[in-house]
Amino acid sequence: MQKAIALLAVLLFVFPAFAQPDTVAQRGARSLSLKATHWSRGEYRAGALPDENGQDMAMFLTGKSILQFDFSHGGFEMRIAPKYSGVWGSRSNGGLGINEAWAGVRHPSGLFLRVGRQKLEYDDERIIGDDDWTMATNTHDVLKTGFEAGRHKLHLLLAFNQNDENVNGGTRYVDGGQVYKSMQTLWYHVDPVPQLGASLIFMNTGMQNMLANVLNKTEYQQIFGAFLSWHPRPFEIQASYYRQTGYDEYSLPIHAWMTSAEAVGHLGAAWDLNAGYFFMSGDDYYIVPREGEIGLARKTQVLGFNPIFGSHHEFYGAMDFFYVTTYYGGNSPGLQDGHLGFAWRPAERFEMDATYHLLATGVKVRDTGKVLGHELELNVSLKLSQDVKLQAGYSFMKGTETMKRLKRTGERNHLHWGWLMLIVTPEIFSLTK
Repeated sequence: MQKAIALLAVLLFVFPAFAQPDTVAQRGARSLSLKATHWSRGEYRAGALPDENGQDMAMFLTGKSILQFDFSHGGFEMRIAPKYSGVWGSRSNGGLGINEAWAGVRHPSGLFLRVGRQKLEYDDERIIGDDDWTMATNTHDVLKTGFEAGRHKLHLLLAFNQNDENVNGGTRYVDGGQVYKSMQTLWYHVDPVPQLGASLIFMNTGMQNMLANVLNKTEYQQIFGAFLSWHPRPFEIQASYYRQTGYDEYSLPIHAWMTSAEAVGHLGAAWDLNAGYFFMSGDDYYIVPREGEIGLARKTQVLGFNPIFGSHHEFYGAMDFFYVTTYYGGNSPGLQDGHLGFAWRPAERFEMDATYHLLATGVKVRDTGKVLGHELELNVSLKLSQDVKLQAGYSFMKGTETMKRLKRTGERNHLHWGWLMLIVTPEIFSLTK
């Protein structure tokens, strides 16, 4: 801990002095801008487990508004972005908070430092992303520093979270604003040749031990791996592989992994075809009792991969059924997803895309098969003006007996979800002098 504090002191006090711009012109340039973002989205859901009144559908409206102030002066930069989000008519009156609030310095050599609450987005966002579809949006209180020049980027992330300014009680962190207590990440990206990019990542995340007889112990887990992107026109190809090790919040050893491959073909200006597959490991002996039955299994290790900070909505089916930790009983049988789709842009302001997903568990579930279901997604987007966009989508899933067992979704397994969203993103003003 003392070494970490010493490193933080160096980054906070020595680096800003070094990062001052070295010309009068750079020191004199000032820029201030204000941008706004507003989302209003209505959703319709049907086909899940009925409630006590026999209703298996729900309708609601949500909204999110963000004001983003950006200021820069030579090598100094700063952002403050308050946010409101909530459900229309909610008794809690929604949530008013800070989406981003950070300050940083940047040197012409490529060195930079940024401290405060900020969004983190790396590679395809499967491991670290902002998950912007949700009204909450992932942001982190973090120190971010590194170097960016030419074909190379190197980032270091450091975070440590607490609920309050404690004077005693150690460092126990439960029910806070984040799922993790501390995080250290090193990310390196290089473009060795045009149209080819490669990234390496190592992330060490500290979680609070949740065992009742353990006090103030932090359990550390690691994710490390590689991401490749290749763009030989008219194709785009991506692939990744990650491993997860360490210990979970209950001191169980973690031995998990995942891999993915994606390909897009651009057929002229109007059509894209895409295909992909990913595999996330799961527990090797997965047991789910039938409804009305009691089943117990002692778990001695964690084999289900957990992309802690990823943009989940982008990858596991738009209906968000298959996050690794949402299966019945809290364990994970892993997940496989093979998908095919297309995008069509017949006009400059209009776009439509459709995707089919075949979803399955990563391991065999006792007394049933691996296939979870078939999901079909259809989305349209209409740009009404430079700052206003209208989007709509519909998804249908036909679940299997396996999905019924694991997700307890009711008897029909015909699941519907539709949504309509208005997006407004004006730049209110921008001043430079």
